[in-house]
Amino acid sequence: MRLRLPSSPARPLLHKLIAAGLSTADPYHALLKHVALDRHSLRVGHRAYNLSHIDRIIAVGAGKASARMAQALETALGTQLEDGLVIVKTGHTLTTKRIAVLEAGHPIPDHAGLHATQRLLRLTQRLTPRDLLIVLLSGGGSSLLPAPVAGVTLADKQRTTRLLLRSGATINEMNVVRKHLSLIKGGGLAASTQAKIVTLLLSDVIGDDLGSIGSGPTAGDPSTFADAVGVLRRYRSWRAVPEAVRRHLDRGRKGEASETLKPGSQRLRSVQHHIIGNNRIMLEAVVHAAQQADLHTKFVSHPITGEARVAAKQLTDLAKAITEGHGLLKRPCCVVAGGETTVTVTGRGQGGRAQEFAASAALEIAGLPNTWVVALGTDGTDGPTDAAGAIVTGGTVARAKKLGIDLRSSLDRHNTYPALKALGCHIHTGPTGTNVNDLYLLLLL
Repeated sequence: MRLRLPSSPARPLLHKLIAAGLSTADPYHALLKHVALDRHSLRVGHRAYNLSHIDRIIAVGAGKASARMAQALETALGTQLEDGLVIVKTGHTLTTKRIAVLEAGHPIPDHAGLHATQRLLRLTQRLTPRDLLIVLLSGGGSSLLPAPVAGVTLADKQRTTRLLLRSGATINEMNVVRKHLSLIKGGGLAASTQAKIVTLLLSDVIGDDLGSIGSGPTAGDPSTFADAVGVLRRYRSWRAVPEAVRRHLDRGRKGEASETLKPGSQRLRSVQHHIIGNNRIMLEAVVHAAQQADLHTKFVSHPITGEARVAAKQLTDLAKAITEGHGLLKRPCCVVAGGETTVTVTGRGQGGRAQEFAASAALEIAGLPNTWVVALGTDGTDGPTDAAGAIVTGGTVARAKKLGIDLRSSLDRHNTYPALKALGCHIHTGPTGTNVNDLYLLLLL
């Protein structure tokens, strides 16, 4: 990973803070802390598996961090690992020895993902109760594991996903719909095999709900077909989704289609889950780095969610209060927060939630001296762009006016990427190999 930040007097300090977070979120080291092998047993977390009772160890997985997790698992297990396959977002491939790495589309599922998922299911379906299936799961898994139910095509799922992405629905709401259109989500992967299952998760979900990370392919799902219909109606998408989607969800609501695997199911008794990393662990590392840099530091413990514009104002209100001498912190100070916002898209602009957050913040802190706001997607790709996020300052709006860039208009059109690129505000990391939600920083020097 090459972390590249905009030029500014605060760049060395911001580089230190961001690097501390991304380093801690590295799934390779996180996994090795949770998995260890000796001659007779495999330890995963606090649980040990007697190798004499296991015929084969197979690994499968999906998500933006799954290739990095696969590398770590190969290091931990060596020749004890027989075979495996993980699916990553295009461009996130890493070199592995025993576990195949396949690329697929994200956030819109594609045919590459469909074929990869079919291959993954063929691998799991041949396993027996004496086999151990290790599932490597991280954010992005939902899109990378398309396996439509009978009667629903990939094109149907693509259109439904696009509508939900533009609707303002939360990731959890999107997953309720996707689970009920899938053979693999909502516990479907667990149901596809007889093997014992250990799922290792790098969480990109606030609260680490097992059923929401990657849409819970090995977890019980309490949601129902009626809930899925409710999401589509709530965001006025019910009539816009393909007829095949409506037909399947209606059948399920009437009890004519199989529900997802429910909590308490007999199958789940042989499934274990272990969280190896999440947003909070990453944020705590950033807080520690800020304190080491002698900054007065505030950790926002509640996650930042909701519309990016609204969330940005909440953070920048703190900057105004501190500047006016009404805040709890004195300069130099740093506010550290994390979470995952949403953007209700109304145009055809180019950007992502982190860039939307940054552009909104720039308008709010305009004129404030020695003030910086960071918004960063930890996976290294904010929306369908090559930027991980952006850094703005109290002088960003003034500089935009000099260059003839209307930042407010760009924001209104959800077209923040070109504006922030022209202003030199982008953060570049390339694919980081991790995904633990977003990082937000407010720095006042």
